[in-house]
This record gives sequence, structure tokens and C-alpha cells, in this order.
Amino acid sequence: MRRTSASLVAGALVAALAWASGPSTPAVALDPSVGAADLTQDLNQILSDSRLTIARAGVVVKSAQTGEQLYATDAGKLLIPASNTKLFTSAAAADTLGLGYRFPTTVLNTGRKAGSVLAGDLVLRGTGDPTMLAEDYDALAAKVAAAGVKVVTGKLVADDTWFDAQRLGNDWAWDDESAYYAAPISALTASPDRDYDAGSVIVAVAADGDKVKVSTTPETDYLKIVNRATVGDETDVLIERQHSTRTVVITGTVADPYQEWVAVDDPTAYVSSLFRKALAKHGVKVLGATVQGAGPSSAKELARHESMTLGELLVPFLKLSNNIHAEILTKAMGRKVSNQGTWSAGLKVSTDFAKANGVQVINMRDGSGLSRRDGFSPGSIVQLLSAVRGKPWFGTWYDSLPIAGNSDRFTGGTLRSRMGNTPAANNVHAKTGSLTGVTSLSGYVTSADGEPLIFSIMLNQYLSGSPKDIEDKIAVRLAQFSRTAAAGDVSQLRATESGAGDLECSWLKPAQC
Repeated sequence: MRRTSASLVAGALVAALAWASGPSTPAVALDPSVGAADLTQDLNQILSDSRLTIARAGVVVKSAQTGEQLYATDAGKLLIPASNTKLFTSAAAADTLGLGYRFPTTVLNTGRKAGSVLAGDLVLRGTGDPTMLAEDYDALAAKVAAAGVKVVTGKLVADDTWFDAQRLGNDWAWDDESAYYAAPISALTASPDRDYDAGSVIVAVAADGDKVKVSTTPETDYLKIVNRATVGDETDVLIERQHSTRTVVITGTVADPYQEWVAVDDPTAYVSSLFRKALAKHGVKVLGATVQGAGPSSAKELARHESMTLGELLVPFLKLSNNIHAEILTKAMGRKVSNQGTWSAGLKVSTDFAKANGVQVINMRDGSGLSRRDGFSPGSIVQLLSAVRGKPWFGTWYDSLPIAGNSDRFTGGTLRSRMGNTPAANNVHAKTGSLTGVTSLSGYVTSADGEPLIFSIMLNQYLSGSPKDIEDKIAVRLAQFSRTAAAGDVSQLRATESGAGDLECSWLKPAQC
């Protein structure tokens, strides 16, 4: 079934109105029995796909108006959620930190200033801001210079103690260590772009005559580049940081320009190098070494930078499914609630929030869903999605979810190439999730009658052929759901292709979908 662009716009307006006010009571009483049988039959047929024969599938659909459960299969089974975990982390963060929360990054001095000489240490203190760019550290250095400081007799102290020293999640795969989506977590970090991929550097290669030229964004000498690539007839190149080192090895052939996002080994040390270089650029000379540790509480502030608000950060976080944002927010919640910037403290905040909102079946091991030991039931996800509709921050959070079929990258996000030209386009607001053998899609959709529905689809342990199109067929069928009109043709639904591959957009850099 296809709709004209005018009807798609109209559908989007209906969807927006259906969700804008949170919990509501239907204007006209709905007959629970009408349409539900057809829906059950169609969803059962969609889930009979051969790719799910030996897989695990959990699906729950609920009416947000009536509270009626319209469909359920394995609603209470614990399944791997992948990035659907971010639904819990982001909701808990919005509730605990508040949409106006900002991450400050400050420069402090520990000594006495005499003329242009600062007799003491210079302290760079972070609280986890994932939006800090090299230019922001440069601006902080410029403020130090503007304060009249030309010489610092002591050390440059990188104070990242707002969070603990554990950089990687307990269950994260070791071979993801150099990947930007599994970058180390630190209270001092930097991003190379306005996707805010904190803790990573963009390494680019290009043919330059008969040699391969390598550059980084931002420019940095922190990484040691070993360039073994050669100019060839095609680009088939591997850019990879060696395990537990700063060495990036480049091999293969280069014909066309290519770039890769590479996680640094130590974000704090990397930021220290950026800031020290920026200080020198602005004429500030630090005589002592660079060290990591806590600056004294008596240190006086010289310069400050504050991040965008959490409400603004939710857009790149959820639209692009940024793992690092999830983990930083987890530690930030722990720091606020129990004064401990740790995974354990932050995860307790998230799970306590979930339980307070009626969620029972949940096992959180990290904030992003990178861990394969994370476990949720589709019923629990639907319960969370139902409960948060009454929160004062719901509208901002709902708008931050990826929107199906909307090609704008910061609107459609990880759903921008899915469900286009269907009743689900510009209607479904949902969080995607992808790991090898795992895919999930949970969120909100407005039916053909204007009835708001909540759903969770979790597919685990499939062996071949991504079943993301199955998720899309279910979401489209929900957008077609009507208690008054005849059901659509499920055979047409099964022919609808999502255009999505095995991985969601967040795993692909540069964005390929």
C-alpha cells in the first residue's frame, strides 16, 4: 500500500497530535474486539518468516489509549536488546539530570599570579562533555591567555576524576576496542565531528601522486601513524589502531579518498595533548609535565565552557544511536545521585527509575546495549514506553527518537532509509538496535484511525539474512491498523523492502544510510 506525499504529511500531523499531549482518553469508545483478530493473524503471518524458524522473537503491541494489549508473543522472555537499552538510559537521564543539564569543562589555577607568570599548576577539569571539540579546547586556551597568563611554572593537570578510571564496559568485546562506537569513557574527552563521536579521531587517506597521504581530524600528533598503504586502482584499505596502543596501522590500496573513525586509547591523555598544544598556540607556556589527577578544591577558575543542554544532546544521542553518550550519561547519573561517577552507580539509577515506573524484567550491564549480557523483555520495554508518556519531558524525548522514512539525518536518524512511502513514514518514532544476530525496534506509531499504539519487536539468534524488514512490516501493519476498516493485504506487506542492511546507521561511518 502506497500513499501520496500529501497523505503522508497528513498522517504525520495526525501522529504528532496523537502523541503531543501524552496519556489521553479516546473521544469515542473503542471496541477492543474490532480489528484485533485481523492484526493478530497478520502479525503471526509476518513472524512465520523462515529466518525466524530457529530464532527467538518477542513482540508486544499495546493501545496507548485503552491500555489494551493488541498482540503479544513471548512478552515476558528476556532477550538481548542491543541499542534499545538506550531507551532506558535516555529516559532515566531526562528524569534524573533534567533536560537543562549541561556538562561544564573548566580551567583552574592552583597558585598565585604575578604579572604574566602563574606560580602553580594549571588544571583542566572535565565532567564528561561528549560535545567538546578541538576548537572548544582552543577557545579555553585563548581565555587563559586573555586572562594575562603567559607562563605556568607548575604542571598541566588533567582532572578527569569526575568519573572513575574504568574506561571500557565489563562485557565489551576486545576486538571492538579501537572502534569509535566502543571508545573509552572519560570525564575528559573530545569529538572530531558534530555527531559528537567522543573519544575518537577521523583518520583520512588519499592518493597523492604515487604516495598515500594521511591526515587526521582534528590535526593531532597524539596518534602514531604507520602508513603501509599504496596507491592502487581501487580503494581497499584497512585503518586500525593496534590493541592497547596509540599506533594506527594503515594497509591496503588507495584510489579514492577514504576515512575511518578510530577510538583513541586514552581520551584524557589525548585531550591533554590537544589542550597543551592550544595553550602554546596562544602563547601560554607550561613549564611542568602533563599529569593526570585531581586538582585541589581550592583551585580558582580561569575559564569555563558549558555544553549544550541534555534536551539538545538527546537528538544526536538517540537519532544516531551514540553509544558513548549513553555511557557518559550513565556515569553522570551515578555522580549526581550517589556522588560516584561509575557504571554500577549509574546503572542503579537507570534500573531504579525503570522499576519505579512498573518495569520488572530488566538486566542492565551498560547504558548503550553493547553488552550481550543486557537483557529486557518486550513487555518491559512497552511498559517503560507507556509510563514515560506522562513525564513533563516526554515531548522532547519523543521528538528525539528516529522517525521512519524521513531522509533528514537528524530527523530520521537510524530509520531514515526505512519504511519510506508507507503509512509508517513520518509516523513511527522508534529506537533501533543492532548486534550480530540481534535486531530490535521499539517505539510509537499512530494507527489509521489516529489511535496511538506502543510496540516492541525483539529478534534474537537469527543466523543469516537480516530480519529488519520483518520489523518494518510489523510497524507498517500497525500504521494500517483500523478498528473500522478492512485489514490490508499482508502479502503486500511482505513485499515491502526496508532497504536496511545488517547494521543500523550508527555502526557505519561515514553514514551510508
